[in-house]
Amino acid sequence: MHLEAVLTSSARHAKPVGLALQYGTAGFRTKAEHLDHVMYRMGLLAVLRSKITKSVIGVMVTASHNPEEDNGVKLVDPLGEMLAQEWELYATNLANAEQHELQTVLMNIIKQEAINMKEESCIVIGRDTRPSSENLSSAVIDGVTALESKYHDYGLVTTPQLHYIICCRNTNGEYGDPTVEGYYQKLSKAFHELVKESHSCGAELRCLNVDGANGIGALKLKDMEQYIQTVLSLKLFNDGSKGKLNSMCGADYVKVQQKPAEGLDMKPGERCCSFDGDADRIVYYYNDGHNCFHLLDGDKIATLISTFIKELLLKVDLTLKMAVVQTAYANGSSTRYLEEVMKVPVFCAKTGVKHLHHKAQEFDIGVYFEANGHGTVLFSKTAEEQIKQLTKVGPTEETRKAAQTLEHLINLINQTVGDAISDMLVIEAILSLKGLTVQKWDDIYTDLPNRQLKVTVADRKVIETTDAERRAVKPPGLQEKIDDLVKTYSMSRAFVRPSGTEDVVRVYAEADTQENADALAHDVCLAVFHLAGGVGDQPKPLR
Repeated sequence: MHLEAVLTSSARHAKPVGLALQYGTAGFRTKAEHLDHVMYRMGLLAVLRSKITKSVIGVMVTASHNPEEDNGVKLVDPLGEMLAQEWELYATNLANAEQHELQTVLMNIIKQEAINMKEESCIVIGRDTRPSSENLSSAVIDGVTALESKYHDYGLVTTPQLHYIICCRNTNGEYGDPTVEGYYQKLSKAFHELVKESHSCGAELRCLNVDGANGIGALKLKDMEQYIQTVLSLKLFNDGSKGKLNSMCGADYVKVQQKPAEGLDMKPGERCCSFDGDADRIVYYYNDGHNCFHLLDGDKIATLISTFIKELLLKVDLTLKMAVVQTAYANGSSTRYLEEVMKVPVFCAKTGVKHLHHKAQEFDIGVYFEANGHGTVLFSKTAEEQIKQLTKVGPTEETRKAAQTLEHLINLINQTVGDAISDMLVIEAILSLKGLTVQKWDDIYTDLPNRQLKVTVADRKVIETTDAERRAVKPPGLQEKIDDLVKTYSMSRAFVRPSGTEDVVRVYAEADTQENADALAHDVCLAVFHLAGGVGDQPKPLR
């Protein structure tokens, strides 16, 4: 390793003195002007990760659903997974090292992991459409080349496309062709195979309004459209031609504001969906005949997909272990429907998609979605092999047909990470095959009214949780107070958790009516304010 070259290049990507950042589920994410040194150093770290895993490693420059002036970076592991948790600390230490400490921190990682610096390495790089992304991507490349590594810059790609490409490259093409073109061909072929079995040919099921969040997803969906336009008509809004990324649009905006994206021409009963800025989240919605807005979020998506898979599994008669993984934010009605009606086991994981992904890997078929619309389905090798076998030697025509449907579904799903384009096509295929309108999908179960609030505190670390963040163990007395408050409302629950990025405590409450959910959320906010060191004015009741 030519350490002098590394340090000389690093001087061109100087770190602001005193700036401290932490690598989390979303990687690093902050104002774009603070990230040049981080990008360079993540280029270095990606090379080290590639050498020790003897695999292609990915670096994605994106800040997902954040405002356009922000940016960020995520490292992607060999099978398209997020960076191994133990390496998150290395990323944080490397990003925060002052210039004179960089050599020591770098050498410590090499020594601690016993990395052979003569091992070959290869990095693939992608970026979203933010104005800052191209320069920041160049900083990553500077870090990669400083350690004399090979690299391939894929330029503008969605985050899920980069995850897909990495998995393909590290499985010698077994997962698919490691190109964006290969991605389009794999998904579109599976989608065509699924929908050709459909008897639903009505116009309502063939047209979809898509809010592209003025991001990379809009660009890539335009490219994808030519592959699917004979079976699905897309009307694209917020395509990046004039609007600002994630501004008044996108999945996060729709989910939080509980209203359609701006600029969307939405008629009653029409299906609409929104991507986020890097196209790894999706939510659906529609207006009913009374012009009332209805949101179908990650819980509704998980329920639709898992119900469809469960019905197919009953037809093929395979004893595969299937489960749905949710977070504490999942609506209680979705959990009850899955467990009591569909008889599908439901597990709760900590907030953060990496926690759901790891839990889902414990099952033959693991469906996971956060309420924000980020999720996918994982099939074990055993499940895939048994399903594929039945497509050829199933005892009946119905068995073989159901197995073929499952096989096409496996090929349509991006198992590496949540993927708005893939999830959209999965949903459209299921609705078409089952002859469901968006209203009928929504009617499968009714969400309990809920409310999310936050309380500013002096130090969020005073809040400690357990049971996948559903119960508070500190400060003393807080959980007991929440339990007492919950008892005063019907069909209610509430929990609190510290924010991962700021000194606020997030509060979630649900109950039988919106009025009661609002009141419970406010009562819990007051308890947090008084017991966890609230700052500023006491929380006021919602009106």
